Amino acid sequence: MYRLRFCAIAAVTLVAACSQPAPPQATRPSKPAYDIVAQVRAAGEREKSAIEVAPLRDPGVQGLEHAAQADERAGKYDEADAKLVQALKMAPEAPELIQDRAEIAIRRQAYPLAEKLAKQSYEMGPKSGSLCARNWQTVVEMRLQAGDGNGANAARGELAKCHIAGPNRF
Repeated sequence: MYRLRFCAIAAVTLVAACSQPAPPQATRPSKPAYDIVAQVRAAGEREKSAIEVAPLRDPGVQGLEHAAQADERAGKYDEADAKLVQALKMAPEAPELIQDRAEIAIRRQAYPLAEKLAKQSYEMGPKSGSLCARNWQTVVEMRLQAGDGNGANAARGELAKCHIAGPNRF
């Protein structure tokens, strides 16, 4: 009799445990079907403005930047970001490093942070050329990920302003 009662209680407990709803999953943005960072970097490559700003780099900052790139290639995005943060402590006015952090944030699917960093980089940067194009392409992509078509179109308009045509040379 005791065994029968124990089995009945165990069966009821098991059924009750199985019927409980699953705990809510943390919602992460779904991974897009294409490489967003590749799109951002391609925008920078396509931009061939007459004016291009290329700052001189401190060797220590440059070493951290290269190490961050190696970490990114290895898929170590947290380590890459940490190296870029360290580089920014040495060169806080380096908009390229801030944009690099934005691209790492995309890899980590931290889309709001990526957009914030891209805008910060733009505000500090030259407002033309490849860095400008990377900044605004980041915003375009983040707005698309957020489902904000109007915001993406507005960012495309800003992206177009990054190009400065050179003088006519007859």
